[in-house]
Amino acid sequence: MELDAITLARIQFGANITFHILFPTISIAMGWMLLFFKLRYNKTRDNAWMDAYGFWVKVFALTFALGVVSGITMSFQFGTNWPGYMQTVGNIAGPLLAYEVLTAFFLEATFLGIMLFGQKRVSNRVHTLATVLVAGGTTVSAFWIIALNSWMQTPAGFEMINGQAHVTNWLEVIFNPSMPYRLTHMLLASGLTIAFLISGVSAYRWLRGDRVPAVAKAMKSGVFLAALLIPVQIFVGDMHGLNTLHHQPEKIAAVEGVWNTEKGAPLTLFAIPNEETRSNDYAITVPKLASLILTHSIDGELKGLNEFKDGHPPVAKVFWSFRVMVAMGMLMLAIAWLAAWQLKKRGEPAAWLQRLLIAMTFSGWIATVAGWYVTEMGRQPWLVYGVLTTAQAASKVPAPMILTTLIMYLALYVVLLLSYVSVVFYLARKAGRPVAQPSANLKEVTA
Repeated sequence: MELDAITLARIQFGANITFHILFPTISIAMGWMLLFFKLRYNKTRDNAWMDAYGFWVKVFALTFALGVVSGITMSFQFGTNWPGYMQTVGNIAGPLLAYEVLTAFFLEATFLGIMLFGQKRVSNRVHTLATVLVAGGTTVSAFWIIALNSWMQTPAGFEMINGQAHVTNWLEVIFNPSMPYRLTHMLLASGLTIAFLISGVSAYRWLRGDRVPAVAKAMKSGVFLAALLIPVQIFVGDMHGLNTLHHQPEKIAAVEGVWNTEKGAPLTLFAIPNEETRSNDYAITVPKLASLILTHSIDGELKGLNEFKDGHPPVAKVFWSFRVMVAMGMLMLAIAWLAAWQLKKRGEPAAWLQRLLIAMTFSGWIATVAGWYVTEMGRQPWLVYGVLTTAQAASKVPAPMILTTLIMYLALYVVLLLSYVSVVFYLARKAGRPVAQPSANLKEVTA
């Protein structure tokens, strides 16, 4: 692959959005989990719930800070590397981005201070209200970003005048054809991410001997949340796929590695897509299953990549990103259900399963990033589907300058990411308070 200016700009933006999305993926659902802890305390007056709240609100604050900073950095690139984007669709993108920023700063940033430092300074009712507003703020922020991203995938409610997009119907812009599916899919992905984060860190504390009720309650909450959400996510993912097939058939063709239009298309479990020969090498397939899944008919027709003369996505990248996402989802399903079953039967997961939960602490990141790669790379060569190509939006910044800043970004992101993970586990170790009987199980601790 030739590293020209456009390719480097795409890699740089991809690196930025990969790093940025890690943190909203946690903060969106973490706000609601904190609200759950708070409401459980309000109902039971069990201080263990507030201990859990006190630990995880620190993780939330750290996550929120990195999410805001990385989001600002990413927005700068619209002007430096992609001026054609704002020039063409700025009338739509600008207001939606502004609404997201206002939501994040006025709701989340303002009331997060009360969540962190106000428990003994304001009434319990005000403290609970602050948690509600922050949780709602994270979701509303996600709403605006998903609305814009979905519009880029399935644009609606606009007309082109002198090369610029002008809104004709804001409701059609915001609630474009793919928006409900993408928003639901993203919110569930966030829920799964924090479910495994909470389960993994709690298992880490538990195995270290920190067997206090707050840890037990947090681990149970995370495990049962994961067990509940993963089958729902699989169902929503199927609906999202059907919507994508209708509006972006070339993306689905790349996901499935379908080169030629065919009825009764097989499901390709493994292959190495070969764009030179327009075929799949070393393919392992299940006959007719792709048509059955995507069209709900065993002889349903799937349009192949060779039908799209205006170009199609990079097949291998989309093909494998999708399989990484699905594989991680299946692993999440197996581990969550096994851990939930052991919690019901034994009182706590076995030690080996707790170690597996620790290994899965950030598994939600892997699934989310893989899914976003499918979404974003699957849209190529379009930046706004059917309206603006990536090449048309690119700037004239020289490749060496973009490469220099790319290297700086990557180095900084590696340091920040390692620092974030290490701080989360440092907080877990610092919070550790071994009890007198480390053999106690979750059921005994929470009894």
